[in-house]
Amino acid sequence: MPPRIIALDLDGTLLNSSGQVSPRNRSALQLAQTSGAEIVISTGRRHSFAMHVLRDLGLNPGSALISSNGAVIRTIGSQLVHRTHLPLSTVRWLCAYLAEYRNCLVLTFDLTGPTGDDSRGALVVENIDQIHSSIGHWMRANERYIVQTNPIEEALQPGKDLPIQMMVCGPIEGMQRAEQRLAQHPLVAPVGEQELPPMANGSAPRHREAALHRTTYPETDLTLLDILPHGCSKASALQRLAELRGLACADILAIGDNWNDLAMLRLAGEPALMSNAPDDLKSLAAANGWTILPSNDQDGVATAIEAAFAGSPAWS
Repeated sequence: MPPRIIALDLDGTLLNSSGQVSPRNRSALQLAQTSGAEIVISTGRRHSFAMHVLRDLGLNPGSALISSNGAVIRTIGSQLVHRTHLPLSTVRWLCAYLAEYRNCLVLTFDLTGPTGDDSRGALVVENIDQIHSSIGHWMRANERYIVQTNPIEEALQPGKDLPIQMMVCGPIEGMQRAEQRLAQHPLVAPVGEQELPPMANGSAPRHREAALHRTTYPETDLTLLDILPHGCSKASALQRLAELRGLACADILAIGDNWNDLAMLRLAGEPALMSNAPDDLKSLAAANGWTILPSNDQDGVATAIEAAFAGSPAWS
């Protein structure tokens, strides 16, 4: 049976290296929609930032957009479906615990309005110059939403909006150290953790407050390390959405290219990984028997969708 939901990552998956949706991918999206499937964009981007490239694709306004790695579900038409916040106490101790990385720390707030755009303050940083040196293109694209607050804790006020996400970003080697430090903390779930193991004495699983999600771009020596509420991921959001639609995980075709897609791929009945994914993730995908698609510059998404509705394999 063809998939009922097609969950697509954005950067490195639906978008090519120029940040565009190719004509063939556009046609494939329309094929899926006219065949009765829901296109669900599932991205680490904020809703507003994702809509920069989605507005002219002709997607159904009622279709879901999972943003901020699963913290928020809205429709393409900006109607809020679900949102998860980081508790204020969790954000405060994480800011202190990440003292060495405060200059590359970003707090994200969901300030999306009816038009799908954010307001200033959706992104809060302590040091604009340091972050600009790591992700200058992203900073320029989001300039009108960013507020610099020093110390960053001043953005955390009781009774006001809570963050949906924290992010540290920078060169891969530095972010490996940041990830190791975070993963050492008993309240932080490491990248890829599916469920909590029991304690050594056989008691209940450890309580976690936050979870790590990693996106790595070897070609630009950049890692984005997202910190979300524990249990919040692209997979949890996709599962919630499938339940709302009365569908099973077996009805989902999920396509991604990076480590922050891992849980979503594990959830889906039909997981497919782009060939431009990191080598270690491709090895994991091969070990699990997942489809490896052509790269984002070779219309891998279209290859999968066309095959799904033609009843033929997505690979040669």
